[in-house]
Order: sequence, then C-alpha cells, then structure tokens
Amino acid sequence: MSEASARRKPNVQPALLDTELEHLPAELRWREWMGRVEAVIFSASEPVTRSVLARVVGKNCNLELIIDDIRAALAGRPYELVAVAGGWQHRTKKAFGDIIHAAFGTPAGQGAKELSQFEALVLMCIAYFQPITRAELSTFFGKEVSRDLIGVLRAQDLIASGPRSPQPGAPYTYVTTKNFLSQFGLDTLRQLPDFEALEDAGLLSKEKLLAGEIPVGLGVTQLDQDNMTIDE
Repeated sequence: MSEASARRKPNVQPALLDTELEHLPAELRWREWMGRVEAVIFSASEPVTRSVLARVVGKNCNLELIIDDIRAALAGRPYELVAVAGGWQHRTKKAFGDIIHAAFGTPAGQGAKELSQFEALVLMCIAYFQPITRAELSTFFGKEVSRDLIGVLRAQDLIASGPRSPQPGAPYTYVTTKNFLSQFGLDTLRQLPDFEALEDAGLLSKEKLLAGEIPVGLGVTQLDQDNMTIDE
C-alpha cells in the first residue's frame, strides 16, 4: 500500500465495549444492562441466544433476572419478551392477533402461507417421531406423503433432512428446525404437549399409528390448540 493510500485509510480500531460498567452505581449498571439486552433483542430478526447477549453485559450479570425485569417493564405493552427456539424474541401478544390480521391481512408473526390440515398432520408426526422417513409417514396415513408436501414444509423452513435411516436403501429422514420452534412459540421440543400423557390417553402412539389403529385426527388437536394455523 502506498503512503498516500495509508493516509486515506487510517488504521482505526473500534473501541472495546465496557461490559462491566464498574464506574456506575449498581442500580444504574443494572438499568444499562437491561437497555442493552432489550436493544439487541429488539433489533434482531431472529431469537437471540444467551451467548449473544452475554457479549454486551458483565460476566457476573444474571441474564435470567435481566429478562424477568424487562418482561415486568413490558407488562402493559401490546408486545412481550418470549423464550423461543433457544433464545429470546419480542412478540406481539396473542390478544392483539386479530388487530394485526385486520391491519395486514396476516396473523401476527406469520409471513408464510397457512398449512392445510394434512400438511399440519404430517408436521405434527415429524415433530413427535423425528427422525422419520417419508415412507414411515406414508404408512401413518395410509396414503402417500408426496415429495411436493415435504417440499412445502421444507420451503417454509419447518423441516430439514435428518440422518440417513438404517433401513434398506438408507432413505433420508426428516426433522423439525429451529424455525419450527420459532413459528409455534416453542423454546424446545420438550414444550410440545406431553407425549407420554397423550400415549397414556390413547391419543398418540407411533406403533399404533403404524398399525392403523388410531385415527390421526385425534392427535393434531393437542398440538393445534394455540399455535398451529390450519386451513380447513
């Protein structure tokens, strides 16, 4: 680089962020950390993980308590801070869903097309029984689950390819994605309706579904109660 170029492009390093804020009284330090955490979450288009938030607060900052205080501060607002897909995200409260729909023609937080009932059923089975092959899904329903249907779910980033099955031919399996958790307001798959309770109630069993002993319509209502949008 020439001397002239060096003058035109000075080597300016960004200042290090003061995360500890030891010069501030404890209360002001806490409020500054709250503001930083909320600003990062507000500016992100996806759920923000703990590791990202830890970059802007002190090493001894309790992020759970910070999140609790932010939630308390938002109590009267039409949006809230939710734990979803392994991180935190601002979301419009469900009570305002109809308002958002009236304004924009789509429910809050949903930009993708609505799922048909059969697409929703297939997605439910993948969520509970992953990793699972397309042939197994077809056996569930007694009819073929087409590649086009799988393509719809993949296009919306609700499912992805999982590990190869040990079955002959080593077919691909399918698993749900982080976006699946985000779309349905889940932090982890453990927040799906309790599988053992559904199984004890006779509503859901992989073996019985494969044997064709349970009407599949019974199971989807459990997953659909609050989050699933189905086009009747």
